[in-house]
Amino acid sequence: MAERGARLLVFFTSLIVLRFGGADKGSAIRGFTPFRFSVEPVDTLAVRGLPAVLNCSAASGAPVRVEWKKDGTFLNLVADDRKRQLADGSLLISTVVHNKHNKPDEGVYQCVATIDNLGTISSRTARLTVAGLPRFLSQPEGVSVRMGGSEMLSCEVTEELVPFTRWERDGRPVELDARVIQLPSGALVISNASQTDAGLYRCTIDALGPPKTTEEAELQVSADSGVEEKLETLQGPVAVAKVVGESVLLPCVMKGYPVPVIRWTFNDRSIDEGHERFAVIGGGSLQIVNLTEEDAGIYVCQTDSGNMTSEIQAELTVHVPPRFVTRPSNTYAQESMDIIFECDITGSPPPTVRWMKDGDTVIPSDYFRIVKQHNLQVLGLVKSDEGFYQCLAENDAGNVQASAQLIILDLDVALPPTVPSLTDATTDHVASSPAERSGPAPSAPRDVVASLVSTRFIKLTWRLPVEPHGENITYSVFYSLDGTNRERVENTSGPGEMQVTIQNLVPDTKYTFRVVASNANGPGESSAPLTVATQLEVQVPGPAPNLQVVSVGPASVALSWERPVNGNGDIQTYKLFYSEKGDSEQDMDVTGLSYTMTGLKKFTEYSFRVVAYNKHGPGVSTDDVAVRTLSDVPSAPPQNLTLEVLNSTSIMVRWQAPPPGTLNGELMGYKLRYRKGLRRADAIEISTSQLFQLIDGLEKGKVYTVRVSATTVNGTGPTTEWIAAETFENDLDESQVPGVPSSLHVRPLVNRIVVTWTPPENQDILVRGYKIGYGIGSPHAHTVNLDYKQRFYSIDNLDPSSHYVITLKAFNNMGEGVPIYNSATTRPQSDPIDPDIDFYELFNNPYTPAPDPTPMLPPVGVQATVLSHDTVKVSWADNSLAKNQKITDSRYYSIRWKTNIPANTKYKTANTTSLFHTVTALKPNTLYEFSVMVTKSRRSSTWSMTAHGTTSETLPASAPKDVTVISKEGNPRIININWQPPTEANGKITGYIIYYSTDVNAEVHNWVVEPVVGNRLTHQIQGLTLDTAYYFKIQARNSKGMGPMSDAVHFRTPKAEPSDKMSSDQGLQVKPGHPTLPEHGIGSNMDKPGITGSHENHILVIVVIVSVGAFTIIAVVVGAVLCTRRSNSHQKKKRAACKSNTGSHKYKSSSKDLKPPDLWIHHERLELKPIDKSPDPNPVMTETPIPRAAQDPVEPSHQIQELEESVSTRRGVRPKIMMPFDSQPPQQSVRNQPAAPEPPVAPSQPITSAELQKTEALIKEEDLPSINPPTAHIRPTHPLKSFAVPALTVSAHNPPTYETALPSTPLLAQPAPGVKTASIGTLNRARAPMPVTVPNAPDQSETSKMLDMTYETDELSEEMAHLEGLMKDLNAITTG
Repeated sequence: MAERGARLLVFFTSLIVLRFGGADKGSAIRGFTPFRFSVEPVDTLAVRGLPAVLNCSAASGAPVRVEWKKDGTFLNLVADDRKRQLADGSLLISTVVHNKHNKPDEGVYQCVATIDNLGTISSRTARLTVAGLPRFLSQPEGVSVRMGGSEMLSCEVTEELVPFTRWERDGRPVELDARVIQLPSGALVISNASQTDAGLYRCTIDALGPPKTTEEAELQVSADSGVEEKLETLQGPVAVAKVVGESVLLPCVMKGYPVPVIRWTFNDRSIDEGHERFAVIGGGSLQIVNLTEEDAGIYVCQTDSGNMTSEIQAELTVHVPPRFVTRPSNTYAQESMDIIFECDITGSPPPTVRWMKDGDTVIPSDYFRIVKQHNLQVLGLVKSDEGFYQCLAENDAGNVQASAQLIILDLDVALPPTVPSLTDATTDHVASSPAERSGPAPSAPRDVVASLVSTRFIKLTWRLPVEPHGENITYSVFYSLDGTNRERVENTSGPGEMQVTIQNLVPDTKYTFRVVASNANGPGESSAPLTVATQLEVQVPGPAPNLQVVSVGPASVALSWERPVNGNGDIQTYKLFYSEKGDSEQDMDVTGLSYTMTGLKKFTEYSFRVVAYNKHGPGVSTDDVAVRTLSDVPSAPPQNLTLEVLNSTSIMVRWQAPPPGTLNGELMGYKLRYRKGLRRADAIEISTSQLFQLIDGLEKGKVYTVRVSATTVNGTGPTTEWIAAETFENDLDESQVPGVPSSLHVRPLVNRIVVTWTPPENQDILVRGYKIGYGIGSPHAHTVNLDYKQRFYSIDNLDPSSHYVITLKAFNNMGEGVPIYNSATTRPQSDPIDPDIDFYELFNNPYTPAPDPTPMLPPVGVQATVLSHDTVKVSWADNSLAKNQKITDSRYYSIRWKTNIPANTKYKTANTTSLFHTVTALKPNTLYEFSVMVTKSRRSSTWSMTAHGTTSETLPASAPKDVTVISKEGNPRIININWQPPTEANGKITGYIIYYSTDVNAEVHNWVVEPVVGNRLTHQIQGLTLDTAYYFKIQARNSKGMGPMSDAVHFRTPKAEPSDKMSSDQGLQVKPGHPTLPEHGIGSNMDKPGITGSHENHILVIVVIVSVGAFTIIAVVVGAVLCTRRSNSHQKKKRAACKSNTGSHKYKSSSKDLKPPDLWIHHERLELKPIDKSPDPNPVMTETPIPRAAQDPVEPSHQIQELEESVSTRRGVRPKIMMPFDSQPPQQSVRNQPAAPEPPVAPSQPITSAELQKTEALIKEEDLPSINPPTAHIRPTHPLKSFAVPALTVSAHNPPTYETALPSTPLLAQPAPGVKTASIGTLNRARAPMPVTVPNAPDQSETSKMLDMTYETDELSEEMAHLEGLMKDLNAITTG
């Protein structure tokens, strides 16, 4: 132990500045050894049969041994005669071997350098690739090209052979330039061809042995014939990935006539071809040199040949090799410390980082952790951790490495002044040097306890050392896993802080802790080790492994998984969570290990995860798995199909893509079908990828119908309806604008004006449409464009009683014609609402028909589709509409909804003009009913049938309420916490989470967690620390997750456990609020042999029954005698006392109010014991009405002796005792009259026997409440003794008091008259209760008078003689 203390003292020594030629302590520090790679291997392309070299060289002041690894395994160069290591460490392969079945040299190589007895480092990895056999995958073919056109000759080889290919024309090498280029695939592109380019071409593979060539292909160059040639794509750009600094060529080779014009865009912006790094070569291919990260993006090749256009896009990815931002640094440390090696890396894609120590991969564990993405943390250092640590980073662009040396100094060597890699937990250990210490260190901290123990953290608290020897005491907590030699350290946050929380522990694991205090003189003694085990983690299932999700159809996926490895019991169910990308998550219960989900959206990406449930609740979720459902044919036709007649022989067709979500796959194009006439006829089909199509070569003056459908890889979707258009009879003149329309008529209504017109008189000029302008006072406020066939229009939403000016003009492609004007004033608001206009009748009848008063049909098929926790989509159909359900009039729909909770909830409404409406702002997990009504003009339908929908659950919006904490009776280390459910549960509550901590400001993860499964509203927490303030919070959860936490509730545990174990010792249970009984009462006979309080034999029961019967007879006789004698006296004082009904009896004696004393008898001659076997196992006594001062304790035996001597002296009679009655069974109670304040005792007043007659006993039966009376803490001592003698002390200044063995409850005042019921019963059978009128306790001012009361000896001598004889008989029976 002394040796360990010495080691600790040295461990906490402070820094000594390291100087050359300095003190001996500084010279003992071993310096870092320079050790690095000056040359590292790089990726190499080797040629079969030729030598290859991988360079490597290590630099160090010490001898270095170099070895090589291939694919992670050390090479045995002794057994391989083709490989040998050069003097500088490089690897030479004399002859590269490579064939189809044997590739021994191809792979990943790494150079490993070692300094004996110091450490090992590894180089970056390098890949050796061997070029394959020279062969061609295809042969070039002869082609013909126009003068000025472009052509491509293919040379298809494997990727590694491309650098070795070249082209020849007529046996001579082809010179490459901006016009003639070679693509990355090896193909030759000739642009702006001329006759000099004609000839025989062949592709050759060189430098891999004898040259190998393809067959010759002839290129012919023909003269320009002027005939149009269809646009053809010879080679378009494809996705490519390159490394920063390299060059890239994006091909775009197009053929056609007229010669196509090629332009490039980058991320929707035109590329400046004048930029020095960008160039368009080979007639259209884009070359970029010296790539940067900013060059990554989408490149589009746009081609326009005059009569056709084309766009081809490709993505360029630019990779950035890994680069160190922060390298690991050399570090000094000592045992038990924690250190961090930093390694900050950048690159694209983000590099993966791994750590190595002395050439071996570091596997993360409890003591080796990867923190902050890439940093390595080593906890609780030991001597074997010394060596070289390397950070290796790798991505698709390359890999790099950096190393650092760790030296662990002896405990008697001070650390250097700068130790950057120490963690916060150990930086305080390098503060001062031993020379600065000039005094004693602190003693060991006291009372180290674990105040909070959770599954993954433990909070320790302790007290100040007995001998701190100074101020600003700091503490260090050393802890280790039970059974290991690695000891870690954690420091307090500041001086004087005497608690610390140790985080990141393992559940259900033992740890050993000790605390060391430090002052200005250094660390002191260590506390005794404390072993604490973390709590067992809630045994919920782990993640379900091997989750597989496969699309099996356009609307279904198949899922499968395996049972969790750590299921922790039977798995009750699995909950499958799924969500559409960007949508809220839904869930469903699954019982097996597979499930096929149907009803999904086609060609839509979904995310799935699985959670296993056991009896403890939900387990750990799997990672999300994303999958896209299979594609299908489109489910909707293209939109907005329009036909525009261009002339007598052509029609332009335009459309838009199908609605979003209906394509169900990648759009491949459109199919357009057209036919002549309206009847079924042979249709002509045209395929296109554009959103428009020109149909020409049509007949004049004929009607053509057109429809369009979209296509995917799965097929063709539904088509649009047939749309008709009629070609012109003749090609009308469009060289001039149309003339003025021949007429313009207006009909004003309240809110609209109906406009009709006729076309211009000159029918030979083409009219493509009409334009209406209107406004108040000016026709230029609003404009509307109409079709050339239209002859009427209704201008809606106008103001009543307003003057509008209206203009109409025809237009064509040359421009707008001359307008015609008119004006009208809308009707006033008091006129009837505008009716629906039948335009046919409008032209034939100047009056508007009256609206149909028949009510409309209500909507049908109302459906409520729940979208989320607060949103429901309501949809319906309208039978009064056409089959296509298109709304063409001014009708609108009213939606109303409400919930039935509470029952008097009012409807909410909304209006819409479509056949659906999305209702928002609903309550979660609530049933709503919806109905719809349609309104058109002044007609409305009735409300439709109701549809119901229950909104989804969501997280609880409020915390549990009314949180209370109470301590468990008899065990202050256990508390019961109760609460009420949250007001806004937003779903079925599936459990609660209880958090508790001793620090209300601690982070949530530092609070101890107690889960509560189900909807229970109470929970018991055990093992708390005494006299400690705890804070409690509760959080509710449902199927969607956790709600907010409640406010913290404060509770302090008691200071100590109850020291009184009497109730358990005597076999009695003491109820809350009941005073406990002393262990030995006055006159106790507990030690007498043969007498027990709990096990009585049958003889004793018989004796007790006889005794109780005798006592009952005696009590009745005594009561009768007293009452008879008192009634014969006819004294006024007695009548005044009997008339008192307020509980305060008045006696006229010396002009003062007195209360009568309790019934007094000879103590030594009468001992009574009621054998009442009531359900209450605690027979308790009525509390004495004469309290004794707490500061004047008197032993019971002394009290009895003093009382007897005092009373006997004053009266000359035997001393009397007060006889309190036992408490009654639960169905009975004793009522006491309220007591008045007690006056000082007058010792000189004698007690006369006449005043004894002031006491009367009233024997009657009475129904009493079941309230237990307040009682004195007196334990029965003998089976036949029911009354203990209260000790009385008589003083002129202090009232007589009675002191109990334990704290007692004061006698409570009762409002009822002073009646007590003495219940005298036998085992399992109770006699009738005997009510006895008992006077109240005397006031403080009347105590002395009560004590001074005496009895006439001649009045009681006869009765007492009888009693004495009876008691002797009883004693003889019991002792016999």
